Amino acid sequence: MYIDPGADTPEGYTISKTSRALARQVVGDRTPEDRIRQRCAISVGDFVMADLVRIKGDSISAGLSALAKGAPIITDIHMVQMGIRKKEHSSEVLCALDFGGEISAERGITRSSAGLIALRDRLEGAIVVIGNAPSSLLSLCSMVREEGVRPALVIGMAVGFVNAAESKEVLRTLDIPSISTQGTRGGTPPAVAAMNEIITMYVERTRGE
Repeated sequence: MYIDPGADTPEGYTISKTSRALARQVVGDRTPEDRIRQRCAISVGDFVMADLVRIKGDSISAGLSALAKGAPIITDIHMVQMGIRKKEHSSEVLCALDFGGEISAERGITRSSAGLIALRDRLEGAIVVIGNAPSSLLSLCSMVREEGVRPALVIGMAVGFVNAAESKEVLRTLDIPSISTQGTRGGTPPAVAAMNEIITMYVERTRGE
């Protein structure tokens, strides 16, 4: 049975169901990973996005397990934070921009990078969702590689022409579950879409559907 926890009116549900049916036909619908690709394509209105999604490790299971534990979801910017569904799970959704102001001023680094550094102790076992800032993804990758920080899952979809593609390539070299996009494309919509699809799967599991 198809559900969309984010659709709360008959019209919204119909739109969501119709979009998903089309995405199933074009993207495929054999695996849970296909569902992530479907949702990312829908989020930007372009099926090319589905071909750019890279899923490493047992990312979906890692995300579901983290949600079951109530692990925090940490985002790079407020737009990503606002887009992530808050209902039907107990995970707190935090934004790096709300932390690390002194670190940013002292080191001259971006606020999103500084925020992740400030949240270092909360990154362990967390889900990190980066939909904008390559600098924050590079900082996170450095903490994983050099300090042994181990998020449960990283959704890394940094966007732009400066270090976006490179930061995601670094992410894919790490031995942690990740969902990312190839190249310069990415952004808040697919990052939020990937996270919300995992939340939808979590809702299905808790409802026994």
